[in-house]
Amino acid sequence: MIRPDAHPLAWLDERAAARTAAGLRRRLRPRPPAGADPPIDLAGNDYLGLAADPRVVAGGIEALRVWGAGATGSRLVTGSTTLHRDLETELAGFCGFADALVFSSGYTANLGVVTALTGPGALIVSDAAAHASLVDACRLSRARVVVVPHADPAAVAAALAARTEERALVVTDTVGSADGDLAPLRALHRACREHHAVLLADEAHGLGVRGPGGRGLLAETGLAGQDDVVATVTLSKALGSQGGAVLGPPAVIAHLVDAARSFIFDTGLAPAPAGSALAALRVLAAEPERAGEVLRVAGVLAAAAGAPVPVSAVVPVVLGEPGPAVAAAAACLARGVHVGCFRPPSVPPGTSRLRLTARAGLSAAELDRAGSVLAEVLDGVRAGSPR
Repeated sequence: MIRPDAHPLAWLDERAAARTAAGLRRRLRPRPPAGADPPIDLAGNDYLGLAADPRVVAGGIEALRVWGAGATGSRLVTGSTTLHRDLETELAGFCGFADALVFSSGYTANLGVVTALTGPGALIVSDAAAHASLVDACRLSRARVVVVPHADPAAVAAALAARTEERALVVTDTVGSADGDLAPLRALHRACREHHAVLLADEAHGLGVRGPGGRGLLAETGLAGQDDVVATVTLSKALGSQGGAVLGPPAVIAHLVDAARSFIFDTGLAPAPAGSALAALRVLAAEPERAGEVLRVAGVLAAAAGAPVPVSAVVPVVLGEPGPAVAAAAACLARGVHVGCFRPPSVPPGTSRLRLTARAGLSAAELDRAGSVLAEVLDGVRAGSPR
């Protein structure tokens, strides 16, 4: 029943109180500027250490000088520049695809490609652990959606075999954002090819880390450039900038220009992040050893935290309930090490965790310090209270 004296937003206070009681309240914590003696960063996604690289910063500055601060419009009006096209061409070539289309973020890239390739009369088979952007894209698509267990190609094949729809799309992350595990891409592609479906793989956490020279897990598994494979990438993780892109056959890219609403009706990616992303891509192409360094650092962090040997930049340390995870993250930060803390709904109930992310360029001293802090704090957690 509606209470006549109740404020229409009073329910927000109730939700906030419930989240606080459950240890799920979130707060923004601005990080200090460069040079302000920040903590060792094991929480961000700057896997290659390029966000502050002078060459990458210079790429953004030059784009500002040439093109100005904003894109000034959607890509179809005034928001496309030769810089955007250069980025698309080099990104597609680097990852092994025929063409690419840059969006304002990885989130909008996933929204655009999923909705444009499906719709009423299509089937989407989605991995249960797919990123929120893929989940939201499925919800917006108006297609029939079947959610299958994580990393289960047999379940994908069964869903495809039982379909009545003419068109089908299988969506997955190549590298799990919370677990850091690798998708069984070859088996998923076999299921897609057998049942005439398209495989859409999100390389947000694969680009720059997996594959030859950091070209992604699709390149590593020989699937990049296949005519029934489409990829999405973000420019905000390994490339240290902002934005996203869809990679695939020219017919797919042309269709997105005509039909992807998050491309058509969104202001184009600003010049500065486009310039920085292109500069970062060129650094990665010239310094392919950076990808291997990320995995080496991840192994060091995992050993210090008592976690399994990682296969990506993401090192999960599962602690169970939100309380211990939040306390452990706070204890690490108090000792000068910033770690990620994932709680529901980001991860399933009972699997709250520290999420450590490796970064190329961490010094030996920083790794030693981070390892000592992790071992000390996690020993305390496992004994009953963070020390």
